[in-house]
Amino acid sequence: MFSAEQSCWFVRKVICWRAAASIAWAVLLLPPTTSVFVILGGFSLFHPIQTISECLTLIGSASAMLSLILLCGVILMVGFLNLEYYTVIPTIACSRIALLGQLLHPHQFVNSLAHCIMGVIVAGCCAVIIGGRYETLGYPCTQTDGSPQMCLNEYHLLLLLAGAFVGFSHSLSGVIHNMNYVSFHAVQQYKYLRFKGSLPLVVKCSATQALYSIRNYIVVYLFLGYIPRAWICKTLDLHLNSSVHTLDTVTGLLDLSLFYHLWISATFLLFTWYITLLLFRIFVTEVYSFPVQSSFTDVALQCLPKVLTDKQPVILKFLALQDLALLSQHSPSRRAEVFSLSQPGGHPHNWNAISKECLSLLADLTQRLVAYHDTVQTNGRAKSLSTGSERKTSSETSVTSGTEDLMSPRPNLLMKTPASVFSRSIVGGPLSPLTAPFTPDLNSPFASPAMRRLTAPAEQCSPWHGSVQSPHIMRRVPKLWSTSTDSQSNGSPPPSPASVLSPKQESSKPSLLALFLQNRKEQVKHFLGKRVLIMYLFNKLPEASSQALFADSQAHIWALEGLSYLVEASFSEDQFGVVQTALPSILSCMLVLQEAVDRHFKLPHASSKPVRSTSSMGESSYKTLRFALRATLKTAIYRITTTFGDHLNAVQMSAEHRKRLQQFLEYKE
Repeated sequence: MFSAEQSCWFVRKVICWRAAASIAWAVLLLPPTTSVFVILGGFSLFHPIQTISECLTLIGSASAMLSLILLCGVILMVGFLNLEYYTVIPTIACSRIALLGQLLHPHQFVNSLAHCIMGVIVAGCCAVIIGGRYETLGYPCTQTDGSPQMCLNEYHLLLLLAGAFVGFSHSLSGVIHNMNYVSFHAVQQYKYLRFKGSLPLVVKCSATQALYSIRNYIVVYLFLGYIPRAWICKTLDLHLNSSVHTLDTVTGLLDLSLFYHLWISATFLLFTWYITLLLFRIFVTEVYSFPVQSSFTDVALQCLPKVLTDKQPVILKFLALQDLALLSQHSPSRRAEVFSLSQPGGHPHNWNAISKECLSLLADLTQRLVAYHDTVQTNGRAKSLSTGSERKTSSETSVTSGTEDLMSPRPNLLMKTPASVFSRSIVGGPLSPLTAPFTPDLNSPFASPAMRRLTAPAEQCSPWHGSVQSPHIMRRVPKLWSTSTDSQSNGSPPPSPASVLSPKQESSKPSLLALFLQNRKEQVKHFLGKRVLIMYLFNKLPEASSQALFADSQAHIWALEGLSYLVEASFSEDQFGVVQTALPSILSCMLVLQEAVDRHFKLPHASSKPVRSTSSMGESSYKTLRFALRATLKTAIYRITTTFGDHLNAVQMSAEHRKRLQQFLEYKE
């Protein structure tokens, strides 16, 4: 699950216990849920007292106890799948072909198969609990010549197949609606209050999705029901009773009692699974308080500065950033530990580690936004820089010199959108220079070679390695980010990417065979590009690229809140002035990010209004993260300018930044 060296203490002390607690509560809630299902399954409007007595008898029977044990096993399996597949960074498909690839992934096939098996088990338990004509798969009957035989009970088979269909539909819906995404709530509540507030939504979603699933299942069974029926009869040596009408007909399926029992069984199945999912989300996202500093060696690895800077599982990093945002706002005693100096030496190690990591996160996001904007602006074609097109302004000089140390991007886990938080591929994977919006298009037949060159990782010796800015920026007006520091130090323009080639690369020329294959590839792409179905699959989904670009922005929101609240508190609490030394870098980083965010929202495909959240168990909060980030960024800058006021005039920064900061000081931004 996680690597033993990096996260054994976190898995052992936090994740495993929280997942086990969520599963235990789901198992404890199973008996009352099953009792409600028993009452609804055998309810009779004309004989209510007899219904209650029969339900009480059924609850205490051996068959009900066996069904309850099987249902507990299903809950354990669902909880394990939650622990295995869930992530705090959603995987967003930017095209229909990418979404189809997710649905056909081998991991998703295993997940769907497991849900189908669990659905059959739950449906079998429901059939035993309801009883009557649904209780057994076969029943004794007589042939036309009077000899006894075993016949197929199609009502039981219909209920079992309904469970498999609902489980399969739930698995596919989880991929489409990102049910494997665990979001963190902005408002902190107790676990009981969160569960109580979400319970009506769980009931509504379970009943609604069960209704749609049973409707679709009845249509499928009407046309294809003879296939599983014939296979079951042949496999189990069962016969069809000629005196009973089959159910794969309109008259056979137009049975209100049958539809009702199918619906409440599907609702019960989805409700138990959604309750397990809800409890897992509540327990996993619970606030975890990290110690800021400790004198003990075994606890030092669990301190907040160490957790933030080390390579850790993404969920641990999110919990650490969440704790940072909360302590910077609500805990003066813990803030004092952040501002404290080390003894001996007198160095602000805690503040340096925390501020450097937060600025690195913001710099990574700025880099991705700039690269994405340039790619969209050029339609995937890399620009070549002309010799005298751009000169370095004083603003760029200030940004490069002031934030070179704190804003240098490092291999960061938040740069990628992993398929699972708990997969081994998260730690130590190759770093992609771009985030999820570019991933589906690189392998498509319509991705141009220039786009692949643009998304290729920069080498260590490249003049653009380690800078926050994109090397392909062409602007006529001054901007808040720069290109290479070394190339601009002597006043010379930055070299184009084509000029930074080794002698071996310059001497090598493509062969005739390579040119022939390249031409044939372009012809195939041109031919497929004219087909409507191909373009329908490969076209970008509306706003999907923008949503994927900000998929991990919850971490940046916490970083902005943590930095701004710490800077605000330092005005009166920082006795040694450790924060003021980094104030120019913090302001420059925030102003650069704000310009990048403003440029992004001016793009045609970027919506200016948040989408309305749908009432479903699928988390859709990632769709509004970019709007929350924009608001948090502006609030963070205002928080600093309101606190320091005219004192910021003494902070060293470029003229461009000072002009932008003046807008905030005058409340004109």
